[in-house]
Amino acid sequence: MPAAIYHLQVRIFVTHRHNAPHPMADRFRGFLPVVVDVETAGFNPRTDALLEIAAVTLTMDENGYLMVDQSYDANVIPFPGANLEQSALDFTGINPDDPARNAVAEQEALEKIFKPIRKSIKSHGCKRAVLVGHNAAFDHSFVTNASDRCNIKRNPFHPFSTFDTVSLAGLAYGQTVLAKACDLAGIEFDGKQAHSALYDTVKTAELFCTIVNQWKDMGGWDMLLATRD
Repeated sequence: MPAAIYHLQVRIFVTHRHNAPHPMADRFRGFLPVVVDVETAGFNPRTDALLEIAAVTLTMDENGYLMVDQSYDANVIPFPGANLEQSALDFTGINPDDPARNAVAEQEALEKIFKPIRKSIKSHGCKRAVLVGHNAAFDHSFVTNASDRCNIKRNPFHPFSTFDTVSLAGLAYGQTVLAKACDLAGIEFDGKQAHSALYDTVKTAELFCTIVNQWKDMGGWDMLLATRD
């Protein structure tokens, strides 16, 4: 790259970041990416129980690289009248009646997750969160329906936009299965811990950060900033 063009890109990047309240606020159109995974007792978010929820907030270092920040999780008591599909319970290995789960009601679980997300949105100068997930529409639908059931007015997530690591991993690595995509990305993945909401969320967060940071290293972020000059 010619030196003049390189210095121009560096100048644009530094100036742009200087004017932003936090680089994260400008990176994703004012949205804070928050990675979420849920474990459920079926596929219908209106009728089937939410059993586990986990979230990982992300931040950005001084060089503009995305990184994992904090993680939060809760085991959830099925809401009154919830459907429990035995096939789903067999798949996840979750026993909703196990007292060792220390499960809490949906509203308490959601507020445990939402409260730190709201704080992270504010600290990063963002407008709201955008849900990142592996098959993000599934997780988003369960979070949204649970929030509506609990009449929570301040759901921090965008009502319909998501970032899906299935699509991103398919583009970046030619794989859509989380374990296989992580393997190609150089991320350790223990299949014995899979289908735990917290473990899957952390691995999805690592995968999302890796893909976004690779895009940055390829010059994609600098090209975008140059178009804004």
